[in-house]
Amino acid sequence: MNRAVRQAMFEAVDLYPVTCEKLSAGRTNLEVLQGVIRGGARIVQLREKDASSRALYETAVRFREITAAAGILLIINDRVDIALAVGADGVHLGQEDLPVGEARKIGPELIIGASTHSLAEALHAQEQGADYVNIGPIFPTGTKEGISRFLGPEAIPAISPSLRIPFTVMGGIHAQNLDEVLSQGARRVAMVTEITQAPDIAETVRLLRSRIQGR
Repeated sequence: MNRAVRQAMFEAVDLYPVTCEKLSAGRTNLEVLQGVIRGGARIVQLREKDASSRALYETAVRFREITAAAGILLIINDRVDIALAVGADGVHLGQEDLPVGEARKIGPELIIGASTHSLAEALHAQEQGADYVNIGPIFPTGTKEGISRFLGPEAIPAISPSLRIPFTVMGGIHAQNLDEVLSQGARRVAMVTEITQAPDIAETVRLLRSRIQGR
């Protein structure tokens, strides 16, 4: 699959599930993935900050097999090398990871996403060739260690009108405050624990997607 096809698939994304095994109520990432797929999600990001390279690679291989069969996009957090090794659709980079421009050189057909925390960072990522940016953290979150500042929903209309590329939002978003980000113009919402800790992942994904699509 080339970048243009992947970009077209990304345009149709609404809910953007992100994994974190230690925050998955005792379930494995593969169990979470199966629930996400049953719920109809069109993308998933494999995010395991504490895993060894070998363990992450082995999980990514299985994720690629399953997501390819299901016809959904697979994004690998941080690791361009593993994304390329397993044939993933893209990579998501933080501000401390490989720069977007360098990642684009070695992964020309990958979807490249970038975490951004300000308008300046979002515009820089766009200029460097990112296919999408994430705006966040919107609310206080326990999945981003070392980050005490959050942007608030008002950051969405402050940043997004200046972008030519799609954007996602993330950080402390759950069912109770989802309408706050949707009312500010968000249409692609990334979530970790609201999905990974849900008693019924598939049903939760279905309900969240319905709410996003209803805006």
